[in-house]
Amino acid sequence: IPIRTELGREIRAAFTAEPGHVLLAADYSQIELRLLAHFSKDSLLVEAYRRGDDVHTLTASQVFGVPPLMVTSEHRRQAKVVNFGIVYGLSPFGLSQNLGIETSDAKQFINAYFEKYKGIRAFIDKTLDEARREQRVKTLFGRVRPIPDINSKNANQRGFAERTAVNTPLQGTAADLIKLAMIRIDTALRDRGLKSRMTLQVHDELVFEVPESEIETVRTLVREQMENVHPLHVPLLVEIGVGPNWRDLE
Repeated sequence: IPIRTELGREIRAAFTAEPGHVLLAADYSQIELRLLAHFSKDSLLVEAYRRGDDVHTLTASQVFGVPPLMVTSEHRRQAKVVNFGIVYGLSPFGLSQNLGIETSDAKQFINAYFEKYKGIRAFIDKTLDEARREQRVKTLFGRVRPIPDINSKNANQRGFAERTAVNTPLQGTAADLIKLAMIRIDTALRDRGLKSRMTLQVHDELVFEVPESEIETVRTLVREQMENVHPLHVPLLVEIGVGPNWRDLE
């Protein structure tokens, strides 16, 4: 259910809490980019997350060659598209369509990105080499995804397989982490005799129905369990909102 469209927001408003309760939504912030930092060990990205920097501003600063304080909103918007696009194997053509720029300019943008984030380029190359050799990839916890078309002679099939190979360790590990967090949160709620209950899991977000008397207790419990679910090279960050329905969360 989209949150950025008016229709999506209206649909979310239909998900309401029982009287005397609120909905509490906890969402992993940029978890796939954080996992990209973890897997690649790219020093620039790792240190940015450890410092709590805005990584989109950092990327804009690096790629456009301007100090962070001089980064414009348009610079940051373009950098954000690239940061998330790299995770999904965004091509120069795809980036050009996203940003409304020439393909040649998009290619320069991507090249500049990898020039600054050398660890990410190395991670992608290593992941593809292993996938071509083993025809499979793994998540952080060893869950296997076969990639049978990675050596296909069909360019479209091969391209999709390559994007899948790079994305699976990131998206798959994110899925593993939130499932571990769900198990631990459910156990903690039961062990402490709390009446709050988990109601939804949507991508990187968990939604709970919480008695008003338990809001702060559950907010703290959920944050601790989600942010400390597994040790990584970078911290995990959870954003939490509370409100009467799934749309109006603060």
